[in-house]
Amino acid sequence: MQKIKKQKSKEEKNKYFRLNKFIADSGVCSRRKADDLIVAGKVTINGRVVNKLGTKVKASDFITVDGNPIKSRTKLVYILLNKPKNTISTTSDEKGRNTVLDIVRTRSRVFPIGRLDRNTTGVLLLTNDGELANRLMHPKYQIERIYKTRLDKPLTEKSASRIAAGIKTEDFQSSPCELLIDIKDNTKVTIVLREGKNHEIKKMFEHFHYDVKKLERTMFAGITVRGLRRGEYRHLKNAEVNHLKKLTGLS
Repeated sequence: MQKIKKQKSKEEKNKYFRLNKFIADSGVCSRRKADDLIVAGKVTINGRVVNKLGTKVKASDFITVDGNPIKSRTKLVYILLNKPKNTISTTSDEKGRNTVLDIVRTRSRVFPIGRLDRNTTGVLLLTNDGELANRLMHPKYQIERIYKTRLDKPLTEKSASRIAAGIKTEDFQSSPCELLIDIKDNTKVTIVLREGKNHEIKKMFEHFHYDVKKLERTMFAGITVRGLRRGEYRHLKNAEVNHLKKLTGLS
């Protein structure tokens, strides 16, 4: 039986989209990263380099990123990975180290929602839904993240109170957060954050001369890795995807 390909309507072909959203929706990267690529002159529309933010395009336009043609996304994919140690949270690594895409096998071009340090384990979401990824990472939506950490020495109540209030230094600022110290072992601390910054937890503790020996993200936006071993992954259920969209105003 011959497969009949559904043609896009004239209205769909002529509809305009913001360039960064079109790139994100294609699964190449997030909207923020798309803006960086546009400004860097790595995006072309119908053979012409475009570096102006806010540019609009049509579905019928020929768009390339770094010389690679992109097209509208056909299927949205949402994956939950229980990230193991010694794995980079990027789609590729110039040093040839293992990345999360060496673990997650999918034909869709997905990317991680945010990053976990190489030796940080636990919840990591991957998707080709650029709009949802962008919102989940945006401070505006205050997406809750829970981490469990083990320190090199017991955490004092004084240090915990100062970390919880937020830290401001010349080169780093953390937002207020919640800390729970294990009453049986004061080197074990649970941290609840609502904004993600690079190496934030390690920087917070290092400021008070603590060394983070172990770090695991146990929850992100209400999603946990319960039932998944380290290095295992699964596709999110419809209810979980709807929950994420509701959190970010996309439902």
